[in-house]
Amino acid sequence: MKTAIGIDLGGTNVKGILVNEAGEILKQHYVATQDDTEGHWRENVLEMVTYLRNYWQAPIDAIGLSAPGLPDAHNSCISFLPNRLLGLAHFDWSAYFGQRTYVLNDAHAALMAEAQFGAAKGCQNVILLTLGTGVGGGILIQGKLYQGLSQMAGHLGHLSLHATDDEVSIVGAPGSLEYAIGNYSVQKRSKGKFDSTWALVEAYRQGDPWASLVWLTSVQKLAVALSSLVNALSPELIVLAGGITLSDDALFEPLHQFMSLYEWRPGGKQTPIVQAQFGDMAGAIGAAGFALSH
Repeated sequence: MKTAIGIDLGGTNVKGILVNEAGEILKQHYVATQDDTEGHWRENVLEMVTYLRNYWQAPIDAIGLSAPGLPDAHNSCISFLPNRLLGLAHFDWSAYFGQRTYVLNDAHAALMAEAQFGAAKGCQNVILLTLGTGVGGGILIQGKLYQGLSQMAGHLGHLSLHATDDEVSIVGAPGSLEYAIGNYSVQKRSKGKFDSTWALVEAYRQGDPWASLVWLTSVQKLAVALSSLVNALSPELIVLAGGITLSDDALFEPLHQFMSLYEWRPGGKQTPIVQAQFGDMAGAIGAAGFALSH
């Protein structure tokens, strides 16, 4: 059975896994990223790959790497990532590891993990959104990752929900979904009362009126965005990933109620919305799966 190494290069940690084509995780490992001006993070990634190779002591069939930014057209490197991980853009991972390495955007990798081994296994047309500090996403069409021109597809957090809002996302979208529900904007959205989504949701669970208004407004906007995506792409499944989904019923119960108001359901058709199966190793698992599929 074929095996692959999957690496998820994040700002805090490098996460690595050894996985086979059945999706069984044979080994996992973490090292600190060291995102500094000296580029020590590259050495830490190599340390991770060396560790997993030595553990397996047999040829590795594929290597995949998940990272923030936009990959090139051949998924061989990250071609665009400003202001983070100095030296990542255009870095030749295949030469560095001495083996062909496939590079994916981190949210795209999370989608591939769910599509190949997780909640969306067996599905052909899927949308995934990662709800965390910001909002990312990925799109699966006819069983294949859709990356689009310049590999920009799937930046679903930058959907504009209100064109006249003053708040503009990092790509220039006014009134974005990312601002509406991302953890980075909670303090501003709650007018300084809450400094995290966790605190906001806990207050909502306790019946706090202001917390309820802020949180349910965010979930309502998520439902509007998902309904728009259903209208545009007609997926068979929507997967929600990321830390905000750990709100569980506080998220999914009102979301399903709002979807019943906004989703177009011809003939009673309803798009299932499920929680992602994989947690913080999703990027590494998806990168490995993508590499194995190629």
